[in-house]
Amino acid sequence: MIGIVGLGGILGTLLRYYLGQWISSQTATRGSQFPWGTWVINLSGSLLLGVLAGLHTRQAIPDWGWLMLGTGFCGAYTTFSTFGYETITLINKGQKQKAAVYVLTSALLGAACAWLGSWLVST
Repeated sequence: MIGIVGLGGILGTLLRYYLGQWISSQTATRGSQFPWGTWVINLSGSLLLGVLAGLHTRQAIPDWGWLMLGTGFCGAYTTFSTFGYETITLINKGQKQKAAVYVLTSALLGAACAWLGSWLVST
């Protein structure tokens, strides 16, 4: 099982890195200092984890699939530590309003995406 979780983690880490770099490069050219890369990754990861949890609950994916994709992939793809660091960075730069928007939308939309993913596979 460790190998299965590790494989998912490797894939999630690579996708997070490359997607985050691409999103950041696209938004930096527009002068945005909002951490769009982490925001998009965390919300899409929440949606995916909701889908996977819903499928696993319905036994539509096996335990090893849940471990590889839910634990390994989503665990490595999403990132709470980067979210915390970027929030503090915005505050230290005097961008408290952006930090508040980042925290609120990440938490609220993240929960909503997880619910939506679960709901999508339950209907």
